[in-house]
Amino acid sequence: MTQTSDLDRVAMIVLRYMRRPLFVLLFVYSVGIMGMALMPGRVVEGETTHMNLFHAFYFFTYTATTTGFGELPNGFSEEQRLWTIFCLYTGVIAWFYAIGSLIHLVQNPHFIQAMDGFRFARKVKSNPAPFFILCGFGDAGSLLARGLSDHRMRAVILDADPERIKALGVRDYTVPMPGLHADASVPKHLLAAGVEHPACRALIALTNNDDVNLKVAVMARHLNPRLRVICRSTSARHEANLRALDNVTVVDPFEIFAQLLSRAIARPELHNLNAWFVGVRGVELGVPVQVPRGNWILCGYGRMGHCIHRYLQAHGVDVCIIDPEADANLAGEETVIVRAHADHAALSSAAIEDAAGVIAATNRDADNLNTLLSVTELNPQAFRIVRQNSHENQAAFDAARADLVLQHSLTTARRILKLLISPLVQELIDWLAQREPAQTTALVARLKAAVGDEPPHLWSIRLVPSDAPAVTDYLEDGGSVTLGPLCCDARAYPARLPCEALAVHRDGESIMLPDQAFVLGVGDEVLFCGTPWSESMIRATLHNPYTLGYVVTGVDAPRGYLFAWLEARRRRRGHRASP
Repeated sequence: MTQTSDLDRVAMIVLRYMRRPLFVLLFVYSVGIMGMALMPGRVVEGETTHMNLFHAFYFFTYTATTTGFGELPNGFSEEQRLWTIFCLYTGVIAWFYAIGSLIHLVQNPHFIQAMDGFRFARKVKSNPAPFFILCGFGDAGSLLARGLSDHRMRAVILDADPERIKALGVRDYTVPMPGLHADASVPKHLLAAGVEHPACRALIALTNNDDVNLKVAVMARHLNPRLRVICRSTSARHEANLRALDNVTVVDPFEIFAQLLSRAIARPELHNLNAWFVGVRGVELGVPVQVPRGNWILCGYGRMGHCIHRYLQAHGVDVCIIDPEADANLAGEETVIVRAHADHAALSSAAIEDAAGVIAATNRDADNLNTLLSVTELNPQAFRIVRQNSHENQAAFDAARADLVLQHSLTTARRILKLLISPLVQELIDWLAQREPAQTTALVARLKAAVGDEPPHLWSIRLVPSDAPAVTDYLEDGGSVTLGPLCCDARAYPARLPCEALAVHRDGESIMLPDQAFVLGVGDEVLFCGTPWSESMIRATLHNPYTLGYVVTGVDAPRGYLFAWLEARRRRRGHRASP
């Protein structure tokens, strides 16, 4: 069965709603024109005149619009004037009926949806720039779209909530981001969003329903097996199904949340570096959060609570759980459980006065904020970690002044943004997690010396002809380029630019923290951290062969044919003059 396109659907709706008004207009015009042509006119030289069809059509046309140019081409007879009155009233009534039907058509929700789909598909099809498909525009999707906009990366958005799509019209994005109110799990909507478009780089499923995310990922894998899919999942069953699919990256916000908390406790310097990389407000590089050791109280034992408890146990932290529905079999026999809501009485039963810290991790922001108030009153010295579920409650959580706020939608958006913009950053963090803390401390010292108090700016370069023509030509001619000269400031040679190379990706392998003597090759991808103007300088070097030759050799070669000829002549004379 042939599929119906959005344009065909628009045409079908127009014909369905406008065929009757069109038939009415056609009938009124036909009767009026024929009647005007048949009506006897004035008698001229003994003969009765008649209006021809063209004059009748011309007269009825401007009469129907109530313009009134007069009786043309000649004065009318009484019969013609009587018929004109009939034509005037019937024409006006027919046009009112047609215009009313047209207004009803443009207000029809099916017509509006079909037109939106047609315009959306046309915008996506005509877009030549790389883009991502974002399925779901909730808290995480909105934050991810903002991050992509800040990096001037485009996205097309699908969401089942029309109000969220309407909100796109008032967002001040730096790049166009078309949106469509549609079910992202329907294949035709994925096709309209460009899942088969050559410029599509990835599809991100961020709806609030794990079943829908799984369906979106499955549909995308069938429609375009080569397209990368990133899917949020908080269910173990869905996560297992997603990991069985090829080229699908699963992001579990609760696992990430618990991992960040674990690193804040066990590896504060690494947690500080990661928070600085992703731009967490108020984070200063080299000043990690000092999380105390001792007994902890975990309020809320849902999916996130399970992940947090598992990581805390791995670090040997004693945990008391407060939850009215906590399962002792899942928590373990050695874990103390208080089956109640985290109020004053429950916190007192959990020995809040001796606790090193409290984690408010329920799925209700009001309960978490209420727990913070109780902890502040019962033990002001306790370290307070709180889970923020809704981004709309940001002002209340800022006023609560918790020691550490973990918002899973923001955490998810930051992790996905790293995977899309700078995937080597997460690889570097995971690599440092397996190394001694001293290596992280040394990297922090290098970054502070290079960047100072400036916010981090991460970017990647690829040594390919389209992105680095000067470097690829130099390497193909037998030259050698290392990281050190590439990071030199050509304006103040041999001074270095305020940046550091963090990783190099080559042939499917990542080399972390390469030194200045690392030899680059064609096809390498290099991750830098520095200032925006240092990126501009390095990209200028990648495209300018004279600048590249200067930073590599330290010699400013003559530019232009005349100066090159004079330099070659000078060298030949010097060579002949030497013994």
